[in-house]
Amino acid sequence: MMQYNSNEIAAILPHRYPFALVDRIVDGEEGKWAKGIKCVSANEPFFQGHFPQYHVMPGVLIVEALAQVGAVAVLSMPEHRGKIGFLGAIKNARFRRQVTPGDVLELTCTITRQKGPVAVAEAVAAVNGQEAVTAELTFALANDHA
Repeated sequence: MMQYNSNEIAAILPHRYPFALVDRIVDGEEGKWAKGIKCVSANEPFFQGHFPQYHVMPGVLIVEALAQVGAVAVLSMPEHRGKIGFLGAIKNARFRRQVTPGDVLELTCTITRQKGPVAVAEAVAAVNGQEAVTAELTFALANDHA
């Protein structure tokens, strides 16, 4: 069982404020799948412009949060530690419900195929068991040259 707090996630992913979009990894198996959560707050910086009068979390940021959970699943493997994961493709993305302040996003990413530096995953974001976003994500791994 995989569990990481925000500090441990920061040791795996290069994302920092305001782009660190996963608060905690609550379950998973290295290289196979991960489940994370994002507690959506009215204080999120993106709500200043999306939309000031009607706060809705941008769908692209929900997809990014899913990608970050998938990256944790792949990059937590010992052979991939220290690498960086790039989002290579988004297929069949569907946006089924709005995500608003107070929602807890449940983000699940399951690796379905991996060959060399490329991994493909099925991703689902839900709120209270209701699907908000589904997509197939492709990751490309590279050495971190920072």
